[in-house]
Amino acid sequence: MTPAEQARAELTTLAALATRIGEAHAETIAAIADVYVAALRAGGTLFFAGNGGSAADAQHIATEYVVRYGHNRRPLPAVALTTDTSLLTACANDLGFDEIFARQVEALARSGDVLVLHSTSGESPNTLRAAQAARVKGVKVVALLGKSGGALKDLADYVLVVPSDETSHIQELHLAVEHIVCAMVESALGL
Repeated sequence: MTPAEQARAELTTLAALATRIGEAHAETIAAIADVYVAALRAGGTLFFAGNGGSAADAQHIATEYVVRYGHNRRPLPAVALTTDTSLLTACANDLGFDEIFARQVEALARSGDVLVLHSTSGESPNTLRAAQAARVKGVKVVALLGKSGGALKDLADYVLVVPSDETSHIQELHLAVEHIVCAMVESALGL
């Protein structure tokens, strides 16, 4: 396969997967946007977390809410739980890596907030612990997952599973879905 053929094949596969997500999960995407809007209208905060590339996606999306997405508007309260290196390393060292997100949820989240977990496997212990901590506090849990959804799908209130084993495609579609949700949130809030 030539490089051009490879590029064409990868993008065709991604486009087909995006079409499947649109057909199978449009209602879920709308429900996720609704839960974000409800939290923000009530003065709540959106918290985002994930590992590796999913951590980067969490940071990217939190930034879209705080800074801007489609146009200049007021900032919306959103926090990426992946960014404070002092907190992350202290927690990992003192309490264990599985607690890095849960500890922040316990300290920062309130009933009415939303915790959004990005995970390609749905099996990362730190995301599972975060979901458990959120549920104890009355925080809604949204999980953007891949593969079969893993154990995390059973701990979340709203679940979107990208049916792929290809990590890059899962993350690309998580980000695409989050951008769509952000646009829906801005529209619903009249921003």
